[in-house]
Amino acid sequence: MSNDTTPGRQATAAPDASDSLSADAPLAIELRGISKAFGPVQANKDISIRVRRGTIHGIIGENGAGKSTLMSILYGFYKADAGEILIGGKPTQIPDSQAAIRAGIGMVFQHFKLVQNFTVLENVILGAEDGALLRPSLAKARKELLHLAREYELNVDPDEVIENLSVGHQQRVEILKALYRQADILILDEPTGVLTPAEADHLFRILANLRREGKTIILITHKLREVMEITDTVSVMRRGEMTATVRTADTNPQALAELMVGRKVLLRVDKKPARPGRTVVEVEDLHVRDRFGVERLKGVSLQVRAGEILSIAGVAGNGQSELLEVLGGIRDATGRIVLNGRELPLVGRPADARSRREAGIAHVSEDRQHTGLIMDFAAWENIAFGYHHDPAYQRNALLMDNAAILREAQAKMERFDVRPPDAKLAAKNFSGGNQQKIVLAREIERNPDLLLVGQPTRGVDIGAIEFIHQQIVALRDAGKAILLVSVELDEIMSLSDRIAVMFDGRIMGERLPDQTDERELGLLMAGVTGKPDGEAA
Repeated sequence: MSNDTTPGRQATAAPDASDSLSADAPLAIELRGISKAFGPVQANKDISIRVRRGTIHGIIGENGAGKSTLMSILYGFYKADAGEILIGGKPTQIPDSQAAIRAGIGMVFQHFKLVQNFTVLENVILGAEDGALLRPSLAKARKELLHLAREYELNVDPDEVIENLSVGHQQRVEILKALYRQADILILDEPTGVLTPAEADHLFRILANLRREGKTIILITHKLREVMEITDTVSVMRRGEMTATVRTADTNPQALAELMVGRKVLLRVDKKPARPGRTVVEVEDLHVRDRFGVERLKGVSLQVRAGEILSIAGVAGNGQSELLEVLGGIRDATGRIVLNGRELPLVGRPADARSRREAGIAHVSEDRQHTGLIMDFAAWENIAFGYHHDPAYQRNALLMDNAAILREAQAKMERFDVRPPDAKLAAKNFSGGNQQKIVLAREIERNPDLLLVGQPTRGVDIGAIEFIHQQIVALRDAGKAILLVSVELDEIMSLSDRIAVMFDGRIMGERLPDQTDERELGLLMAGVTGKPDGEAA
């Protein structure tokens, strides 16, 4: 048990806080002495936890703390090296996910397990068909889905194809899948990592409804605001061990953060006032159409100066991604982009990502797993990607100097506190936060004139968030221009020097952080403004 901080000592005074909450409610889950190692890495060390029926129990910790491993053992994805699982007070063997489903456990993963070209209805019954004939199964599922949708606010069109749904609605489908299989215990792994604030609020209403109906929910997260808002009890993990379990009402974000990290954590961005200089990039009348001919950017104009962070706020899908892609050389456009006084091409090969990098633009993409990294490749290879033409990486005209790349990658990983600091490990074997650090190390250490950052802390724990924010601010203070896109309004408010809000492919307005609030920004994000488009506050 940790005793390196005062809040830690206070919290651990009630290691079985779950017993004092709904003390008359029986235990839904009890894990006793769970341990799991992957080679030399001890992911879980003698973990015991008890969760009462009809409660929302949060499990928090840094990336790599062992949260997901523990829940994967409960769901049958991994087999524990030691320990015992009790469901409803009875010892239960869970060798695979089918056994977990039979035990009444459902799990919603951070990265959804849906067939994109199937309908909602087809995804829900997949693996749970009543027989060889699908028509009776579909009819039964349709009736049950309508019932579940009304009962839990999980409204979604059963005939819609998954790839046409928003991320928030896809998550509802995952919850419906679990409930259709009669899950009484629902595990959600970082459920708001890909949701907008409005979608997250709706998810919390759904979870509250499920709790009222007697369902037991385990919420794996690193977002302290969510923990305080929705959970009844919270367990804190650090480096594979359980450091405390407390009643949520008896703790606070600062105490939880210190238990997670083992030190005091700054929960706000510590930065000096910006000292903006010359204009680094100027965007004029930018227009983009997607492959279906739909206009995604509708005359966007903005400027970013040296030594400042301009943040783009908005609900996902309103043109922010397309803006980053055009600037990063991934998507064609019409209009005008001027970088350091030189106009950049917007169409064809001269506008590709390599040319943008050579011009001084670095790009941290919004989706690290699909466009930021090649997951099956090693960390050292990923750190070289996009910059592999650098003469420092070339042994001769035909061969790359892999030893030099490996040495540089190892040094960058150490500077960016990537855990474990093993450059030969495949990217897929790092936690989400450490994958993000690999991307940031690759891009920031290239000393760009303009850094494009999409969702810099999505799915990242509190300790890594603090570190990432520090690196972005340090780059700003070094006189670089930062264009940042985030759906996290608290991140926008604390990190930005200026804020532009996008809605439906347009800049709705520009604000200074100390002259606005989340309510005004939320209205602009919904397209409501009392000022002409693009007019600054």
